[in-house]
Amino acid sequence: MPQETQRLALLKLLEQNPNYSQRELAQVMGVSLGKANYCLHPLIEKGFVKFGRFCHNENKTIYAYLLTPAGIEEKTRIVRSFLQRKEAEYDTIQQEIAALRRDFPEAQLAEVTSP
Repeated sequence: MPQETQRLALLKLLEQNPNYSQRELAQVMGVSLGKANYCLHPLIEKGFVKFGRFCHNENKTIYAYLLTPAGIEEKTRIVRSFLQRKEAEYDTIQQEIAALRRDFPEAQLAEVTSP
């Protein structure tokens, strides 16, 4: 999974459930615990995610990962970039399909695709 894709997946997961543990994040993402930790720490260092105890719970081991406003902006930036890339790919594929249809009339395509 490319780094930006992992970053987006992690930001989305934390936005949905800030109480995920690193182990749960790793499991949901399908990566090792070390990889989840490796992906998470730069987000914290860059200020996209805030980590700490945010509730006055008696269980002091409960932590949360909260998206900061910068984290929400980063998630939006990644989604926008991903969408632009996919739309460009889609346009290219549509052009390729149109060219193939011009080059091969329907009768020829039917012969090629028939068993």
